[in-house]
Amino acid sequence: MKGFKQLAIAGLVTAALAGCNDNDDKAINVTLLHMNDHHSHIAADDFDYDVSALNLSATNEAGQAIEEVEVTYGGFAMMKTLFDEMTASSVNPIKIHAGDAITGTLYYSLFEGEADAAVMNDICFDVFALGNHEFDDGDAGLAKFLDFLSSDSCDTPVLAANVVPDSSSAIAEGYIQPYTVMRFQGEKVGLIGIDIADKTKNSSQPDDGTEFLNEMATAQQYIDELRDDGVNKIILVTHYQYQNDLALAQGLSGVDVIVGGDSHTLLGSSELAEAGFNVIDSYPALTTNADGEAVCVVQAWEYAHLMGKLEASFDKKGVVQSCEGTPVMPVTAEFVYEYNDSEYRVLSGTDAQLVVDALATIPEIMAVEPNANTEALLASFDEQVEVLEQTVIGQVADDLCLERYPGQGRSTICDASATYARGSDISNIVAKAFLMVTPTADIGIQNGGGVRVDVAAGEYTIADAYTLLPFSNTLITMDMTGQEIVTVLEDALSNTIDDGGSSGSYPYASGLRYDVDASASEGSRISNVEVNSRVAGDWAAIDLAATYTVVTNDFIASGRDGYDTFGVVYNAGRFVDTYTEYAQGFISYMDMLSDANESLTKLRMDEYSTQSYIGRDGCDHSAQSDCEGY
Repeated sequence: MKGFKQLAIAGLVTAALAGCNDNDDKAINVTLLHMNDHHSHIAADDFDYDVSALNLSATNEAGQAIEEVEVTYGGFAMMKTLFDEMTASSVNPIKIHAGDAITGTLYYSLFEGEADAAVMNDICFDVFALGNHEFDDGDAGLAKFLDFLSSDSCDTPVLAANVVPDSSSAIAEGYIQPYTVMRFQGEKVGLIGIDIADKTKNSSQPDDGTEFLNEMATAQQYIDELRDDGVNKIILVTHYQYQNDLALAQGLSGVDVIVGGDSHTLLGSSELAEAGFNVIDSYPALTTNADGEAVCVVQAWEYAHLMGKLEASFDKKGVVQSCEGTPVMPVTAEFVYEYNDSEYRVLSGTDAQLVVDALATIPEIMAVEPNANTEALLASFDEQVEVLEQTVIGQVADDLCLERYPGQGRSTICDASATYARGSDISNIVAKAFLMVTPTADIGIQNGGGVRVDVAAGEYTIADAYTLLPFSNTLITMDMTGQEIVTVLEDALSNTIDDGGSSGSYPYASGLRYDVDASASEGSRISNVEVNSRVAGDWAAIDLAATYTVVTNDFIASGRDGYDTFGVVYNAGRFVDTYTEYAQGFISYMDMLSDANESLTKLRMDEYSTQSYIGRDGCDHSAQSDCEGY
């Protein structure tokens, strides 16, 4: 930790003293060390840090000043160090994971929760609350993960007060409990787990008989039960979203602290925001409960990028008197920069120290040495990845051509004539895969540039899926009107066709089809738009006033690649991030086909999103065989 200043205390909040105290009880402090939503992101990540104002002496190959460096941060090897050090130096520490531990990366695809359980047991959480994605592979998939989690001597309690498994569920007996009680200095502290009900039922795949009860009513039920048992210090560990947590706190009697997850909310300082991170609010947030007493609300972002540290002081009656703390983002003190297109170099000497000093002005950042044992544990899984990546997950019956627009000639295994009329085979299939693995969606949309290779007939492996879809995009759903969807298509074509655009913007879809006239004026290039929700019924003209749920990747969902109307919807908060990496979505689709003894094949012609195509030169690909360009 040399070179970085000690953690700053941020956001001191004080509640009013509450009444007289019982002689038998005593005031205590506890320290909550928490994380959430790591989604199988086990390894460290990196972020770009602007160093243009630091006057570094290092330059790139062209002799130009370095404008940014890569900073390595997060990951379980550094999180292990952080949790160990903070546990050793804190008063009455409680280590908390607030849900969505699994699904999202190759570590889950290949190890089905074993790798996640191993690194979680390495930290040894005192409580783990279930999130919605814990049910992505049904109750049986959750049971498998929890078996891995309980195979270690750590034996973390798994909390889910509002989850009621059916008697036939794989998690019916002995897997979950509504709450746990910990003791510090003779005082009881109760921790209750709450999972987000509707989202879990509608966006994940719990067994039909598993019930998800109302969050507010269930929380109050168990708060009352604990209070009747003499527990007056109540912490909710929720996977329920930040804004919901604030409302939950205000509606409950007897709640003191909420440690949350699900919305991937980053709470922190203005300095962290100025460094380019999307800080939503200060840490901790403070509100009052139904009794008018203070409630501290915290969350710790995502992907094992940081740990939250909250110190809460309780009076003799269990009423919160103060909360203070900050998130802690662990980083290494080694920084790399791009020397040329094929070489990265490490900063050294004075340059490295200048970056260290600059990062030290951000209260959340702390230099940390990765834990060697955890690194070895990760290496053991990584060694298996190379073998497991070659796991065959399905069969491909046809060569599936890659193009960006109809007749482009980009494919390396197909003649341009194969994609001349309707465009890419595989891009249409990718859009369908995302639709099929997202139960709440009516329509899937994918930009052509996000699909990278042809798919040849034969065996298909996990590695093939990551070659096809190599980016770290996640699947997003958005509720949009028919008119907004048509405008999105027009946006994409404008970026494809007009000056300065990208052919990678060309839109592909599933459950949605249309005619394209690239020679028409901007805003008039799409016609005859039809919808067939989930490709499960008949095609009908899109209702411009109706609302449809669209699944797409978060890159274009945020408005990039020319998808401006997506960006408007996204920035208005009208989206749900499934946090499923899009390669994982395709792997899940291949698994679905294999389970049904089906191969990946070309779609029927009526399913192709581009039903007819007229190029920029006015040449109609449906009527002429000699059109050139697009």
